[in-house]
Amino acid sequence: MIRELRSAMVVFLLLTVVTGVVYPGLVTLVATVAFPAQAGGSLVTVDGKVVGSRLIGQSFSSPRYFWGRPSATGPAPNNGAVSSGSNQGPLNPALVTAVEGRIAALRAADPGNARPVPVDLVTASGSGLDPQISIAAAEFQVPRVARERGLPEAQVLELVRAATEGRTLGVLGEPRVNVLELNLALDAER
Repeated sequence: MIRELRSAMVVFLLLTVVTGVVYPGLVTLVATVAFPAQAGGSLVTVDGKVVGSRLIGQSFSSPRYFWGRPSATGPAPNNGAVSSGSNQGPLNPALVTAVEGRIAALRAADPGNARPVPVDLVTASGSGLDPQISIAAAEFQVPRVARERGLPEAQVLELVRAATEGRTLGVLGEPRVNVLELNLALDAER
């Protein structure tokens, strides 16, 4: 029995080293060499200061900025340590109440905007961390942002177009707009 126990312990230790140390170290090394920006968190810097990541949404509440998807991470929004969905189905009264409240907030921020509210502005994603919004969600916010910044709507719409990312590999997903990068472009327009 001692021999079997020793064999089991040797295999356990060997697999622990291989799967817990060697493999993660190798993957990290390859990622750092082949994809340094992504392996470092796809950080966005302005004037040498990190202002966010291309991969994790940020909360913008000022009407001068484009707003991203609501975050399902709580209590702090866009908290990568607690990434999760709300797990609320379409018939859940709490979801209906939350969506109604978000629609009311969007309408209050831009009372003259009678366009239908895009769904991604009032519902959280599965991860709660989406950094992008749909083109429709960005276009919905153009009048408010242009008015708040004193810019022509056409100029703000052009920034949306410039910040639009195409489908992944040309076929996967939908075109989308990275909210952080769009807001940084807005700040550069001063």
